[in-house]
Amino acid sequence: MSILSSFNIGITGLNAAGSSMSVVGDNIANAGTFGFKSSRAEFQDTLASSLKGIDGGDQIGSGTKLAHVTPQWTQGTIQRTQSITDLAINGNGFFMVDAPFGKGYTRDGSFHFDKEGFMINGDGYRVTGFQPDADGKITNKLDPIKLGSTTIPAKATNEVKMSMNLDSRENVKVFDPKNPDKTSNFSNSVTVYDNVGTARLVTLYFNKTADGNWDYHAMVDGADAQNGKPNELVEMATGTLKFDPKGVLQEEVEKSNSFNFNKGAGQGQKIAFDFGASLKEGGTGIDASTQYGSRSSVARHSSAGHAAGTLASMSFNDDGVLTAVYDNGIQLSLGQVAIAKFDNTEGLFKTGKNLFKETRKSGQAAVGKPGLDGRGEVLSKSIEMSNVDIANEFIGLMAAQRNFQANTRTITTSDQMLQEVLNIKR
Repeated sequence: MSILSSFNIGITGLNAAGSSMSVVGDNIANAGTFGFKSSRAEFQDTLASSLKGIDGGDQIGSGTKLAHVTPQWTQGTIQRTQSITDLAINGNGFFMVDAPFGKGYTRDGSFHFDKEGFMINGDGYRVTGFQPDADGKITNKLDPIKLGSTTIPAKATNEVKMSMNLDSRENVKVFDPKNPDKTSNFSNSVTVYDNVGTARLVTLYFNKTADGNWDYHAMVDGADAQNGKPNELVEMATGTLKFDPKGVLQEEVEKSNSFNFNKGAGQGQKIAFDFGASLKEGGTGIDASTQYGSRSSVARHSSAGHAAGTLASMSFNDDGVLTAVYDNGIQLSLGQVAIAKFDNTEGLFKTGKNLFKETRKSGQAAVGKPGLDGRGEVLSKSIEMSNVDIANEFIGLMAAQRNFQANTRTITTSDQMLQEVLNIKR
């Protein structure tokens, strides 16, 4: 009976060695697969027979069996590429795609855009990400990342912000719209856009009307004004700036504001001029325009609005945010790659095509933004390679082969012993 048992034990060893060969072979076969995670075969002995029953001790083993195939979730090497849509996760987490069976999870970040503008993997499955709002701010809404239109419409300027100092030592002047250069104390030009995206140059003239009071006059060349004449300035907005004795902006008063550009532009465009948070608006005046005893100058100015633009380039940052850059200088966020993590990654189910799906053992996916709550960073122009160590796999291959040979020896030796038993009859 013991001789027959040794046959069965040898067979379990052969099966175990064969399974080990399969696992090692699969690892070696996928050494060049993007995002692949190697596996390790784990074995257990089978139920042993005891010579003393439940008292324990004096047990004879019954062989071995494959107990687990455990994925090794170590980080693969990050390789740089030239494609902006190649992404790699440095750390924990998975990209999410819309697979036929539902949500799929992958470490393979070799993505690209399809003809409809959706970001997809090599099998055409759309990549999930956080969507932007109308102002380009990333929200918590999850949907497939889409490039959208390659052009953006023009946006009319509705506000101009200025931070400046007006020289308190200047003399009072009476402003003459027909001779603004000689009847103003200071001037500065800014580019604005009408509703069809045409750039217009607006010059603001400032004249001191009393101690602490300044008027501003927004004027454009007649060539840009409706019913205007070239080389004649047309006034389109006026207002007053009031400063307290300390030179801090106390109040802004708008008197008139109506920009009537020509060449197809809409009439009555409103452009608000903001010189900072005045005391009346609840500001401190520290970061607003001032009236100090130093020369008049503009520290900075900015204007909302832009011309129509065409997509010039795209890029991902380390937060996984896809940014589109247009030829008019505008940058818009198109989405942010979502990263999923699991409490038990070893419980994920392989579906092929470099994809996993969640199971009861893995738990539900916790979806969030890259770099937060234990999720890895997203690296652009990068691909995570397989984490297979070829040297270790060859060692495992040789060990599996030796185990197989040793178990065949067990079977052949048992066969020889059984043959000797049969020879007793002769």
